[in-house]
Amino acid sequence: MKQSRFLTKEDVGEEGKVLTVASIDQQNVAPDNKPKEMKWVMHFEEEEFNPMVLNRKNQLLAAAILKSDDTDHWIGKQIVAYHDPTIDFGGKVVGGIRLRALTADEKAQAGTPIPTAPAP
Repeated sequence: MKQSRFLTKEDVGEEGKVLTVASIDQQNVAPDNKPKEMKWVMHFEEEEFNPMVLNRKNQLLAAAILKSDDTDHWIGKQIVAYHDPTIDFGGKVVGGIRLRALTADEKAQAGTPIPTAPAP
């Protein structure tokens, strides 16, 4: 079996995992003996999870979910990474990782305060 140095769809499953953003940086994600390929990578506070390579779609999703284009504002915030089996690559449906916001239940389990509307 091949061990990936980055987060995989199998790591998160279709239910997803709540992850806390620790940092964002650029890394060479190319396999050994291949030309350099620099990509943005999201690291997590949860040490059991490898960092996630951010493709353009997931960059845009993270910015929308975390309400900022500035990755410095993502630090310490939570996001859900999940396996979306409908993702296609190279003309084939292969599945992949997508990002979404936490549900109210996930926020409650994580101890994240749920915003409420102000009293009238």
